[in-house]
Amino acid sequence: MHILHIDCSPRPDAHSRRLSAGIVERLKGHQPDATITRRDLGKSPIPHTQAGYATMLSAPGALAGAQAQDAVQLSEQLIVELESADVVVIGVPMNNFTVSSVFKAWIDQILRMGRTIGVSASGEKFGLLEDKQVYIGVASGGVFAGEGARQPDFLTPYVNAAFACVGLTSLLYLPLQATAFLDQEQLAAASAALLENIDLSSLGPGR
Repeated sequence: MHILHIDCSPRPDAHSRRLSAGIVERLKGHQPDATITRRDLGKSPIPHTQAGYATMLSAPGALAGAQAQDAVQLSEQLIVELESADVVVIGVPMNNFTVSSVFKAWIDQILRMGRTIGVSASGEKFGLLEDKQVYIGVASGGVFAGEGARQPDFLTPYVNAAFACVGLTSLLYLPLQATAFLDQEQLAAASAALLENIDLSSLGPGR
């Protein structure tokens, strides 16, 4: 099993980082020989869409040869990382009700017409990537899910739509909520409960 492990928070001790690390630890416990590709968008953010890439998306024939290759180089690298993984683990903080900007920048490179997204004769988009299990650890200072929700959630529907557009529909969210109000003991207990309840049966027999 090969894991693509993505973190999005710039904080080294972020709750989302701890959560994603816990998910990877559980996966490694299930498959000790699992290998990992690390993409730390928090520590090493990728650039937002550049002019060449935007030109390629809007007018694919506008650039040719080396220019075209240079324009999609980062996108291709990130897509290959995603394609090569059997499982994807993402740690992301909820920023202003949605994904962090560095994660949005990554998504903008992954969603690419003709490479990860196809279009039917009737104009409907469909994913070109093979589906795989995606674990998404979300840390939020407030409460956005469940009966006690007190703030909007634009993160979950956006990620669902974006990932489905490339063919990834097996998403499991692990929401660590109210981090601004819980003490360390409560946070540790909440995180442990989320990790304990992960169903690994879809990954096949362990060890």
